[in-house]
Amino acid sequence: MTKDPRKLKLLQFSFLCLVTLIGFACITVHESEKRGRHAWLQEHRAAAVSTVLLNNTSGLVPFKDLEQKMASVNLGTAHAHHFDSLLNKYTLVTSFTAPVMASDSAYDSLNDALKFFGTVMVQGKAESFANPSVQAFITDLQKTKNVVLSVYGALSHLQKLDGLDVPLVWSQKETAATADFAAQLIFGGEAATGSLPQTYSPKYVKGSGYKTAVTRLKYSLPEALGVSAHILQDSIDTIMAEAIARHATPGGVVLVVKDGNVIFNKAYGTHTYDQDRATRIDDIFDLASITKVSATTLSMMELYDQHKVNLNAPLGDYIPSVSHSNKAGLTVKNILLHQAGLPAGVGMPTKPEDLSKLFSDDFPVQAADSTFVRKDYFKDVVWPRMLSAKVSDPGKYVYSDLTMYFLKEVVERQAQMPLNQLVQTSFYAPLGMQTAGFLPLHRFSKDRIVPTENDINFRKTLLQGYVHDGGAAKLGGVSGHAGLFSTANDLAILYQMLLNGGSYGGITYLRPETVKLFTTKQSAVSRRGLGFDGYDAESKLGYPSKKASPQTYGHTGYTGTCVWVDPAQGLVYVFLSNRVYPKVTDKLSTMRIRPRIQDAIYLAIEKGNPTKPPVKS
Repeated sequence: MTKDPRKLKLLQFSFLCLVTLIGFACITVHESEKRGRHAWLQEHRAAAVSTVLLNNTSGLVPFKDLEQKMASVNLGTAHAHHFDSLLNKYTLVTSFTAPVMASDSAYDSLNDALKFFGTVMVQGKAESFANPSVQAFITDLQKTKNVVLSVYGALSHLQKLDGLDVPLVWSQKETAATADFAAQLIFGGEAATGSLPQTYSPKYVKGSGYKTAVTRLKYSLPEALGVSAHILQDSIDTIMAEAIARHATPGGVVLVVKDGNVIFNKAYGTHTYDQDRATRIDDIFDLASITKVSATTLSMMELYDQHKVNLNAPLGDYIPSVSHSNKAGLTVKNILLHQAGLPAGVGMPTKPEDLSKLFSDDFPVQAADSTFVRKDYFKDVVWPRMLSAKVSDPGKYVYSDLTMYFLKEVVERQAQMPLNQLVQTSFYAPLGMQTAGFLPLHRFSKDRIVPTENDINFRKTLLQGYVHDGGAAKLGGVSGHAGLFSTANDLAILYQMLLNGGSYGGITYLRPETVKLFTTKQSAVSRRGLGFDGYDAESKLGYPSKKASPQTYGHTGYTGTCVWVDPAQGLVYVFLSNRVYPKVTDKLSTMRIRPRIQDAIYLAIEKGNPTKPPVKS
């Protein structure tokens, strides 16, 4: 280090200038981002005013039925990718492109390619739809399919489209914001409020325009709701950077929904510490115990609504083989509350003769690529151990995986359907949840699924796409307590439905009274609802976080996941990670990563601009 005072002063001055420049650079970046986001919101607000929904006599828009194949056809628009990416947040939509001046035979070929699709959205410039070949293509499509047109251009072109009867979502400008708005309007993320300013033809007269309501999640920005984007992003970025740097988890996804608006959805880090693949927001994670509430408890709620389950009935009423055991008198309600006296779990030992490296009729239960369990293992080993497990201290809260093992049997017997099929048909598919479900390798490529632990004991391999929990694995990946995989967006859809009181997309899935019963505190000895975890008033550190309201409900997962709903704030918070990679670590908990992020969300809401009304978009 120099001892020359002049050089020392020069160094100090240089350092001060550098710090100042960095500060100005950060301010400039933040201001630039702020201006960009403000401009986007202004464009969105303009799109909301100018976009008009026409020909919606049948009420097709917004869509209700998401259980059909959907396609999007682009007739040369500039923002088709943006339009299609928004569509795919609601359900799976396959994209096609057709040149505007294509021959009739080319449109015939496209029509053939669309034969398996029940709904087709066609996006194009207004003049494109005046093309006789395009009109013939659309007229033919609507004979057998639901068709919606997203049109960009001057309203004067309407006079050329009197012959089309399909719904038109008309935007006068062709921008990324209008494409975004149109896509969300079609699925109910945005409301149609516009009307024609004048008469353009006998069919399209002044004042025409169908009005719709918001029925699904909207994808927006924090500023639209008066939430501080700067605090939200900087705080979460900092906390996640700390988690990754200290090897609490290789990466993760954080998603925030406020008042039905997805205002934050960001991926961090990589799948592994080798940095082989960057985490993406559409990556699929092992949810671990979030399965308890997102599959088993959810199914119990549906059965309760259908009067197929009585919460005060004993377990023996629903499972005959339980009626001669010490579990016969345990009530469904106490099992859901984790206070029926069940132990945390039971041992599930495997002998060499229980396992095989190859699939066969005798070893059909797959636990990993080269691990197969014999077919009667559950009946011969697991179930007898569950039935003989000691029941002690009924009424005392003991968090138990056995609760959901037993309730899975109740669900499947009462619904007469396997749990994985039941939740798929009753909830996930109709809600538009594209990834949520058990056994993800049956539906998705392995590289899209985030790996969990390097299992050196049971399966002796890195687990990727196979459930992390060993007990669930020995049941073939479908269990009441673990086995569910999902993206953050799919979980947001599911829990927004619960926050809505059981309705979503214009469809009622559960009665509001049932949602309230299961998600509010029902225990005199713990913080639990029925199946759901909840706010802990006695926690010194705050659970699930310091700023969470007493109404908060949700669940955590062993692999490093959580989902929390706070009705008081209209908030859904999803955190997904693989903290068990390559082996289990408690750093995610000891560093309080999940609750700190949750508190940062509340702070961003508080510090936003509560006196200024949100920008309507």
